[in-house]
Amino acid sequence: MSHRPLPGRRSVLRGSLAASAALTLPTALGAAPAFARSGRPGAGWGVQTGDVTSHSGLVWVRSDRPARMIVETSATESFRNPHRWHGPLLGRDTDFTGTTQLRGLPPGEQIHYRVLLADPDDPRRTGEPVTGTFRTVPVRRREGVRFVWSGDLAGQGWGINPDLGGYRIYDAMGALDPDFFLCSGDNIYADGPIAETAALPDGSTWRNITTEEKSKVAETLAEFRGNFRYNLLDENLRRFNARVPSIIQWDDHEVRNNWYPGQVIADTDDRYTEKSVDVLAARARRAFSEYFPISTLRPGAREGRVHRVLRQGPLLDVFVLDMRTYRNANSPGEQTVDPQGILGREQLEWLKRELARSRAVWKVIAADMPIGLVVPDATEGAPNIEAIAQGDPGAPLGRELQIAELLRFIKHRRITGTVWLTADVHHTSAQHYQPSRAAFGDFEPFWEFVSGPLNAGAFPASALDGTFGPERVFVKAPTASNVSPAGGYQFFGEVDIDGDSAEMTVRLREQDGTVLFTKVLRPGRVGQ
Repeated sequence: MSHRPLPGRRSVLRGSLAASAALTLPTALGAAPAFARSGRPGAGWGVQTGDVTSHSGLVWVRSDRPARMIVETSATESFRNPHRWHGPLLGRDTDFTGTTQLRGLPPGEQIHYRVLLADPDDPRRTGEPVTGTFRTVPVRRREGVRFVWSGDLAGQGWGINPDLGGYRIYDAMGALDPDFFLCSGDNIYADGPIAETAALPDGSTWRNITTEEKSKVAETLAEFRGNFRYNLLDENLRRFNARVPSIIQWDDHEVRNNWYPGQVIADTDDRYTEKSVDVLAARARRAFSEYFPISTLRPGAREGRVHRVLRQGPLLDVFVLDMRTYRNANSPGEQTVDPQGILGREQLEWLKRELARSRAVWKVIAADMPIGLVVPDATEGAPNIEAIAQGDPGAPLGRELQIAELLRFIKHRRITGTVWLTADVHHTSAQHYQPSRAAFGDFEPFWEFVSGPLNAGAFPASALDGTFGPERVFVKAPTASNVSPAGGYQFFGEVDIDGDSAEMTVRLREQDGTVLFTKVLRPGRVGQ
């Protein structure tokens, strides 16, 4: 196997990263970042990189005051003869966050970087540098690709618990030395306040780190920003961010449970004084763009999009979907004609074009919701459908019509190597879709893998809808609802593509990294 052995290329960096991070990060789990009081800007929220390609990447930071962002890169930890990149001025208009795009990087190389924050009035006055590392995408197939994915963080009131060591799952994911982390959505729970304590079934008490912004549902821009800052209080997450690039998408809880465009919150939900979901979504989207390095979104800009394709070398393209922004209203899903569906017509046509032009061996479709798992929506008092499958195992109806169109397109264009990855349902499972079992049969077989949550309540396995012939080959889920992370059932997935054979190995893992299920997929097939 030609992929890097474990421990991998970043393991030698962890000691130096931890040492440099200690200069600016809090020493106690969950404590507010210890900003410098010398008058120099501080970067106590850590650093992130995102949407890394063969020759570029985005670096993110947040300052504690107005500052000029400066990034230095080097091929070594010594930072001898570094290349300097002058970034934006960080101010209140972006909540003191900013990203700097690095261009012209060498492919397939380890990039060491450090972020300096300079006083806007005196560039010689800089805070302590914060360092990180990432690897650019290789252009040679033999180097292989490894990544992890999951979703759903700080949900159902289960936040950063110092008694359990916080978000420990990030250390388990980091130990696999992934090239990147794909987050399948629900990066925050803007509609889920975090209380100081919660009672557990065994009589013990769950204890949360709390903040003012997490004490209620998010409505204002400041409250949405505070939700994103909350997760960065966790040192496990900050440490992970400093050494693993991200590919981020969103789902509903970045705004509100089961939201869709045009929705108006019922007067009976007195948690909200702002009843327009479109207003909430605009504020959430702005905060989302400020707190993650995403190549198709600019902080503060009204235009931009979440859906995009990230090309990860000859072996892999990642197609990031947005199943929230363009969807129609949630309904029972019984329409016989549904051109808008869950993706919207424009995004669907974009996805078809990009899939058809992809020359990568594997085409991962990163969906923020599953295909054949029934996800109901009772938030408005009606038996509506939140995802795609609407429970009728017959011919496609409602949003299933759009997925049928896409699957038919993949078959007739003979597009090989499509694999669906998602989270959302708070358990882990593997589904194989087979036309011989389906009511709609004009597609080739494919796999869908579900993982998560990262740190949220776990729920029983969702029912299957037979329209596309899914068979649940593996599942691990609790029998009770909203099981806390203390009770287990926290999951992530790993994808490892071998550089020699191009075989894709998918592993579903528990919070500590234990492998629950493994599936090896062979390249060059339309369906399998």
